[in-house]
Amino acid sequence: MSHILIVEDEYSLRTDLVDYMSLHGYETTGLGSARELETALEIMPQPRVVILDISLPDGNGFDLAPKIRERFDCGIIMLTAHGDAESRVRGFDSGADIYLVKHTSLREILAAIQSLMRRLPTQDESWNASSEWVLDNTAWRLVPPSGESIKLTSTERAFLDALIGNSGTPCSREDLARLLSNRQTQFDNRHLDAVVSRLRRKIHDHTAIEQPIKSVYGVGYSFSAVGRIGNTRTG
Repeated sequence: MSHILIVEDEYSLRTDLVDYMSLHGYETTGLGSARELETALEIMPQPRVVILDISLPDGNGFDLAPKIRERFDCGIIMLTAHGDAESRVRGFDSGADIYLVKHTSLREILAAIQSLMRRLPTQDESWNASSEWVLDNTAWRLVPPSGESIKLTSTERAFLDALIGNSGTPCSREDLARLLSNRQTQFDNRHLDAVVSRLRRKIHDHTAIEQPIKSVYGVGYSFSAVGRIGNTRTG
């Protein structure tokens, strides 16, 4: 069943959206703040579509949309009271696929969701979760099941080597920071998160397959897909 995530601080609208989407057969989760969303990004499975309010009490959708893009390969619909052209352009620039104003009917919002889902890769098109990712330490590249070659920096290669080598068990932030530190750079949480953010974006830019790098709340990071460390050269 497709999962829809709704981030909307107005209780009545959020409840209406959750109830309406659930009535039409979608597994739907409602959240009321940026903080709730950021917590959910760490622990929840990938949604198919996120409906995102721009004006939240503790954040805004323009800043949150890129974070969603880093974590999930999904559709984003911005739902807001701001219907001016400047806000729409900013919404699309931050990662929205569709931009709707709040007086849009529930029926039209559902139609927009269904239209967006038809354009998104299906689970089969996104490859099976059991397909293998290969980290080539010789060529400094990551090869997803779809076959693209993703070039890596030395830091990204070392990070992935640790995650894949740990066979799905989470690696702690402390261990990763210690591993990545050298004489020139001492890694802390901020540096580590920056590496992960860049690497996730690089993977997203190369393949439609779901991100294998997962945040583990209170621990660190893990590699959720099947992966191996080996040589990818052929011939």
